[in-house]
Amino acid sequence: MTTDNLAAASTADRRQALGRRAQLLAGASVSYNLLEAAVAITSGIAASSVALVGFGLDSLVEVSSGLVILWQFSHPLPESRERQALRRIAVCFFALATYVTVDSARTLFGAGEPQPSTVGIIVAAVSLMVMPALSLAQRRTGRELNSGSVVADSKQTLLCTYLSAVLLAGLLLNALLEWSWADPLAGLVIAAVAVKEGLEAWRGETCSCVPVTSQTPALVIDSNCADPCCSASPTELPKRSEREEHS
Repeated sequence: MTTDNLAAASTADRRQALGRRAQLLAGASVSYNLLEAAVAITSGIAASSVALVGFGLDSLVEVSSGLVILWQFSHPLPESRERQALRRIAVCFFALATYVTVDSARTLFGAGEPQPSTVGIIVAAVSLMVMPALSLAQRRTGRELNSGSVVADSKQTLLCTYLSAVLLAGLLLNALLEWSWADPLAGLVIAAVAVKEGLEAWRGETCSCVPVTSQTPALVIDSNCADPCCSASPTELPKRSEREEHS
């Protein structure tokens, strides 16, 4: 076997390993977000907290995003399904934003007063610790795979980190200072972020990097993509990944 053949085989093995890692990370994200959604929605309904219920619904959107990755990587050409999948996720975001906006407005105008939720505070605090680590692992895997969809999923996970911080602030202000308006206000922030993410998903504003296989002579790259994962050649990616590991 020639040196080139050995290198090609090594690259293919590495990509298969990274593909399995991407699926494992997506599976971990789906499992965690299902649990998070169940606890957040249940405790949110009990406390009449629109922000907490909205956070739980966003977790279900995160589940959808993880399922998309599992669905894509079970197909020989996962990138061929990406646009359709992204639009489905966008619809979920828009539905979430509509619900949270209407419920937040009703609460602000006196339809109900949210009660303090200790369980909600714990959920938000745990997510604030878990989500950044998961997002970083997903992003590094996506960059080395040169997969725009995996990088996009890492951004969805990072969004959950930001929403956890917003939710935690709103719940703490309500619990400690009895600022009941802080909860629906946090809900409106969640709705605004959901609209932004929904629009980006609908427009397909993610990388369109096609995974390299033995049948793919060249990497197809979206010229409008600004993410670094689309700007490196397959041979450069492992080197950059090693630099990131040591940084």
